[in-house]
Amino acid sequence: MTIIDDRQVFSSAPVRMMRRPAAGKPVAPGRRRPADVRANRPYPARPAIAPRPYRGTGVAFSRAPHARRPVSTAVTIALAGVAALITLWLGLVGHLSGTPAAAEQLPDQLAVVQVQAGETLQQLAGRVAPDAPAGQVMQRIRDLNKLDSASLDAGQTLIAPIG
Repeated sequence: MTIIDDRQVFSSAPVRMMRRPAAGKPVAPGRRRPADVRANRPYPARPAIAPRPYRGTGVAFSRAPHARRPVSTAVTIALAGVAALITLWLGLVGHLSGTPAAAEQLPDQLAVVQVQAGETLQQLAGRVAPDAPAGQVMQRIRDLNKLDSASLDAGQTLIAPIG
């Protein structure tokens, strides 16, 4: 038994062969289709139907009727008053917490200290004022000595709060 042609022919769609590139056009290397059975399949591969028409922006929103209720002047004034009270309360809480108590923890006595070899500004602050917050002591040392950076040299003398 000899099989001459094993392609399936669809009776509902006309069979058209795909166009092959013209002989005069150069084909880029690596872009050629293999000469196998797929090159002889019927065209078009997808059914020929019209695309679905879309209307609008594609954003879904409610089509139910909505009644607008105006906000009265009294409600607007009441909400503005509540917002003002909340702002005032937050301002007072922020003002009364933290700032004066943190300034009292910093030592008042000053001394001249010498930087040891390999010591950083944070280590120096911990050595001269171990009970105070290191960040505040470091800032105070920078302010007293007019330092632009945190780099220190061995043997450098600085004014620092002690305690």
